Amino acid sequence: MDLLNGILTRRSIRKYTDNAIPQDKVEKLISYGMYAPSARNRQPWHFVILNDKDIFLKIEEFHPYAKMLKHAQWGIVVCFDEQLAHTPEYGPVDCAAATQNILLAAHGMGYGAVWLGIYPRPERAAAMKNLLELPPHIHAFSLISLGCPDQNISEHPERFIPERIHINKW
Repeated sequence: MDLLNGILTRRSIRKYTDNAIPQDKVEKLISYGMYAPSARNRQPWHFVILNDKDIFLKIEEFHPYAKMLKHAQWGIVVCFDEQLAHTPEYGPVDCAAATQNILLAAHGMGYGAVWLGIYPRPERAAAMKNLLELPPHIHAFSLISLGCPDQNISEHPERFIPERIHINKW
């Protein structure tokens, strides 16, 4: 898939088939996430791969938008390490770039994925930290639900808004 077309056609996919995605493909997606830009190239991310349906059910208890996990093949929790981040404020920014890379790579590989926000919701972050037994300096940023798509989104709404472009001044 052409990169620019992939950017324009990527959509959040919340319905999945039962088709399996091999673990090596999930690890490949994560490798694409690791190629995201980061402040001072500190690369403060860690990734927790999930495929345990019991964990998915527990996440649904504290995350109101995670219902699709019961049909997902995998979950990827993108975390930032406050000890590696350039400053604490950059950890989430860097992980947002890694999350977007994974979403685009999943689309390019023919998989369906959706970004479930953890940060900046303190109740979700605390619940995820507890569930995954994250060390104190590791913070969950996002959860990517991943599966083989069972929906075809052919519409691609126009999102370009020229009125939001300003040159030199507002």
